[in-house]
Amino acid sequence: MKEKNQEIQSEMVAFVACAGCAAGKSRFSDKCTSCKEAVESGFVRGECKNGCVGAGSCVSVCKKGAIRLEYGKIVVDRELCDGCGDCAAADVCPQGLIRMIPRKATNFIPCSSTEEDEDTVRKTCGYGCIACGECERSCPRGAVSIVDNHAVIDYDKCVGCEACTVRCKKKIIVDTLHDLTKLKEKVAFVRCSGGARASAVFDEFGVENCEEAAKLDAKALGICTTGCCGQGSCIRVCRYNAITMENGTAYVDPEKCVGCRDCTYACPRHLITMVPYKGMKLVPCSSTDDYEDKLKVCDSACIGCEDCVNNCPNGAIYMESRHAVVDPNLCENCKMCQYVCMRNVIREQAVPEYIYKQHEAMAGENGREGGNE
Repeated sequence: MKEKNQEIQSEMVAFVACAGCAAGKSRFSDKCTSCKEAVESGFVRGECKNGCVGAGSCVSVCKKGAIRLEYGKIVVDRELCDGCGDCAAADVCPQGLIRMIPRKATNFIPCSSTEEDEDTVRKTCGYGCIACGECERSCPRGAVSIVDNHAVIDYDKCVGCEACTVRCKKKIIVDTLHDLTKLKEKVAFVRCSGGARASAVFDEFGVENCEEAAKLDAKALGICTTGCCGQGSCIRVCRYNAITMENGTAYVDPEKCVGCRDCTYACPRHLITMVPYKGMKLVPCSSTDDYEDKLKVCDSACIGCEDCVNNCPNGAIYMESRHAVVDPNLCENCKMCQYVCMRNVIREQAVPEYIYKQHEAMAGENGREGGNE
């Protein structure tokens, strides 16, 4: 019987259903000696009430040394874990975050949030499940369901396909078989390329984030009223290091972006939008100011001359609030608009051909077992 139990244990491994640091980890680290003590002391406004508090009680009880606290996150070494389940006991993990799952599992959802409001989840934790249900609807085996406002995988049904991974709006589902960065349809794009002046002004004022910058009177300061503040709020929420600051303006690397949309919520001026990840033309400007005002505050703003609109062979460009916008459904990525733009505003987004394997990956939704590796 003992040997049989050990065999059963060896088929299981511990998994922590939380990958964030929003449950007060930094606050509890200095004053709590156990996770139970941390939870009982309570949470403050803005913290996740269902996440890992990081006091390390699970680390203490693990006889195999398979659990460690790394940069505020609990990490399980699958090779060392023997599946005993000691760490999953209620008196060890009062949040019920550690679960025993099949060792052969390849898809994981590291979130246990019960929060109902999507905006609150996004603001609280970058790894938070927003319970959109896309994973549940896309799973060909019915292995994913929404329980208490977060997605849960039934490993008795899961076959390890990539359907849920691809469809996840926040891209938080961990998939050890497939490259998540290649399985995407849309990526983020910053509708501004001239934030240098504004960024410099805000730096002089000692502004530390975009929210604070957006509250200042930009017109009185002689800078663009709708452009990038350049204080990096979008960079701080990006989990994939896909956003950098270039000449005072946020820039999204389409290769690294996975389309989770967290940055679109972080931008107080709503400059970041989602665009198809394919070769196309984009206009990085959203200024609604008059022609003369644009010229005073920005060297790369769209001045609304409409040359691109009048010369696009497919009618893919139109004017909206005094700046040009490209319709990605009509754009065939010709160079006519770039050729006629007198200010060289229009940007080209080019992607390698191999990226289109994402469409093959979606075959998993039609019942195919397994997927592209």
